[in-house]
Amino acid sequence: MATCFWLRSCGARRLGSTFPGCRLHPRAGGLVPAPGPAPGPAQLRGYAGGLPGLSAALLRTDSFVGGRWLPAAATFPVQDPASGAALGMVADCGVSEARAAVRAAYEAFCSWREVSAKGKPLKEAHGEILYSAFFLEWFSEEARRVYGDIIYTPAKDKRALVLKQPVGVAAVITPWNFPSAMITRKVGAALAAGCTVVVKPAEDTPFSALALAELASQAGIPPGVYNVIPCSRKNAKEVGEAICTDPLVSKISFTGSTTTGKILLHHAANSVKRVSMELGGLAPFIVFDSANVDQAVAGALASKFRNTGQTCVCSNRFLVQRGIHDAFVKAFAEAMKKNLHVGNGFEEGTTQGPLINEKAVEKVEKQVNDAVSKGATIVTGGKRHHLGKNFFEPTLLSNVTQDMLCTHEETFGPLAPVIKFDTEEEAIAIANATDVGLAGYFYSQDPAQIWRVAEQLEVGMVGVNEGLISSVECPFGGVKQSGLGREGSKYGIDEYLELKYVCYGGL
Repeated sequence: MATCFWLRSCGARRLGSTFPGCRLHPRAGGLVPAPGPAPGPAQLRGYAGGLPGLSAALLRTDSFVGGRWLPAAATFPVQDPASGAALGMVADCGVSEARAAVRAAYEAFCSWREVSAKGKPLKEAHGEILYSAFFLEWFSEEARRVYGDIIYTPAKDKRALVLKQPVGVAAVITPWNFPSAMITRKVGAALAAGCTVVVKPAEDTPFSALALAELASQAGIPPGVYNVIPCSRKNAKEVGEAICTDPLVSKISFTGSTTTGKILLHHAANSVKRVSMELGGLAPFIVFDSANVDQAVAGALASKFRNTGQTCVCSNRFLVQRGIHDAFVKAFAEAMKKNLHVGNGFEEGTTQGPLINEKAVEKVEKQVNDAVSKGATIVTGGKRHHLGKNFFEPTLLSNVTQDMLCTHEETFGPLAPVIKFDTEEEAIAIANATDVGLAGYFYSQDPAQIWRVAEQLEVGMVGVNEGLISSVECPFGGVKQSGLGREGSKYGIDEYLELKYVCYGGL
């Protein structure tokens, strides 16, 4: 379904406006066409902003628990960072709602486990929806391949078997930057394994999780198998703790910051729950003298500026060898000016939308100012964009040194700092001098060097002469403090399965 549910980056019309043939009216926690005047500010509760091309039936605002849409005692607003427009008021769940969702998931698990296996630019948002759907397609097929083993033993009267069984209820906590794909990558694997889930989406982008709940209901997923409990930032800590410490939850899957991941690991430790963690990154992008400059620049654009630099696998540090440095910086700057167009997500030609909020802009601004104060040079960009408080110009810095914030602090924004190096050993040392290791990229035409560097980079994923590496079929995850476990691929479903050894004797 090529429809943008990534509402945080879209140029949404203000609440109360209409699109051809439709006005919005709350009903059963959702939105349906209704006659009469459009709602005003006083009627905000229960509404989500109308966007051309979106199915009103999918714009839900209540929680989804046990197959039912349930309101909460309070609500919280969701805003479009591009325009500041209110998109709607969403159920602000608390601990009681979280516990109810866990119990619904646990009750559904008892039967589901036995089911056999018979602000981003609109163009990017369309791509994410397709990517999300591919995960569901992949894991629906992978469910057929959850095989056990038969192990032959020396004892003639015994047989040993290994069974794979679902872990149980999984708590799924997802980020705002890919609010559909991060859910389907986790939930697709969980459901295929026979688990049930409680999803807590990011407060900035709850509509995607709620739309998926509606689609799951339409697809015939039984009540309680897929549950969604949105909540505000104010309630996020206690809700997260409630679902992660609930004794009925057997598995936690989280994508977000390393700091939050450590807190959730602490919660999981008390009852020794299974965990999957996809945490922070500080990806190096290395350009060696033998690299093709044009290819390296194209890869740098894709790796750094996709989603306005707000992905966990974005290149954060550009390490360029001295012999090719000047040519690369010049070509990179020209390509940025030519290909990166800042604007509203719904405007034709926009490639760079807003950052998620002003705090994110302030972080980029702080890193730029810190680098310049320590001797870095602004090649292009370097300041806030005139479009609004949540926009920042795509920025390229040269003469960057390792004492600058941008080299050891994940940016999550449109900033590309370039560090000059002399030898391969130096580049590897700089790239690995961090506590995290999610992704890394490098460009080289030297076959021997390619193998050396790919094996020495301390990351979970490596792009060789390639800036976009994520794929449904391939394992996604990191090393060091970038996380635990893998998502996607044939390995992703194993995160939701337990091994059981059965010794069958008396034969």
